[in-house]
Amino acid sequence: MKELVSIITPCYNSAEFIEETIQSVLSQTYENWEWVITDDLSGDRTVEILRQYNDPRIKMMILDRNGGAGNARNKSLERAKGRYIAFLDSDDYWYPEYLETMVSTMEHKQKELVYCNYSRCNEQLQPVLKDFVADIPVTFQNLLKTCRLAPVSTMYDTKRVGKFFFPIRSKREDHVMWLNLLKEIPEGYPIQKTLAKYRMRENSVSRKKKNIIKDQYLVYKDFMGFSTLKSLYYTINWAANGFMKYSKFFN
Repeated sequence: MKELVSIITPCYNSAEFIEETIQSVLSQTYENWEWVITDDLSGDRTVEILRQYNDPRIKMMILDRNGGAGNARNKSLERAKGRYIAFLDSDDYWYPEYLETMVSTMEHKQKELVYCNYSRCNEQLQPVLKDFVADIPVTFQNLLKTCRLAPVSTMYDTKRVGKFFFPIRSKREDHVMWLNLLKEIPEGYPIQKTLAKYRMRENSVSRKKKNIIKDQYLVYKDFMGFSTLKSLYYTINWAANGFMKYSKFFN
């Protein structure tokens, strides 16, 4: 019998995009999944749209106060029952073979974590940058210099590594969580196939590099416990790699 996959989704005011996300999950060729959605007190039609779908695999929780994406992901993780953990934000998109490919690779390669290529798209899901390519195994050391792992394109095995939660005190909670996970395993395995679309929204915090340099510095200083000099070194590397990551347009 196929192992259960828990899909972890935080959502907040996602009515404009969430139906495409829903359809991408319902279209998966791998059908043994549960979708654990935590709504972070949306003020639009997000919850109303989600309630239109009666699939018993969709499990929704509505928080009584807004706590941010990391907190919402943690609430979903607490309820997750699957062996495999996959992340899908409420405005992103998976190709139908995403779960099938990720699970089969983990099982055949006996890996704790896998990640794949993904398209970097505008709000209409049209590519605006070259695909991010999962070209090398990701390790704790190379993840310090640039965050190669995105929620939309990464899966891990709780049977082999346990559950990893997001720090609430960091605005760079994704990077901290991945670093903590990579401390425990040799590497994350790359799948060089584009299986997802990441929607680069105009108001995306992650794209405003100048505004989060301090937050990134604290990833190293506060959460990794590095010295000031070492923290500055990795922050500079992260900033340089981030500029390159988002500046290579098609034309």
